[in-house]
Amino acid sequence: MTPHPDNGRAAAMSSAVGAQNIPVSLRALSSLPDIDYADLFTLPADAVATPEQWARAMFGDVPSPGERFIWRGLLGLRLSHGRSPDTVAGWRISGRGDGWIRLETASWFLNANLLVQVSGGRVSLATFLHYDRLLGRLVWPPLSAVHRRLVPRVFGVAAAKIDRHVTRG
Repeated sequence: MTPHPDNGRAAAMSSAVGAQNIPVSLRALSSLPDIDYADLFTLPADAVATPEQWARAMFGDVPSPGERFIWRGLLGLRLSHGRSPDTVAGWRISGRGDGWIRLETASWFLNANLLVQVSGGRVSLATFLHYDRLLGRLVWPPLSAVHRRLVPRVFGVAAAKIDRHVTRG
């Protein structure tokens, strides 16, 4: 039996759902005019890696087939094609600062930000959505349950990649 890629890290992960439960300092890094959905996952992280390195470890340079199905197919998100220093998994890097990076994209019915922050021995992933049309309010709630189940695995895989990178030097 193959161990889960998070190597037990999921137990140490904390999460919060709802904009009111996300620190104001983190919400302020979103580019959205209003936040209709927000969640935050935080994992202790000993490895020294930049927010962009964490984002690329989580999502890759180009979206996986599963990510394309969810992001393009179900959510209609516009993603860039191919590898670029200006994108992560097709999401445009729309902002960065000391300890954080913001990825941004949109569809015809919602706008989305993914924010990766590295601070104080922790790495965090925040998801922020703004619904431009009613369809966003209808489509995202059932998908958000799937999203919240997938994030711990995404973190586990990313942490293993970061650990391997740090170990190799």
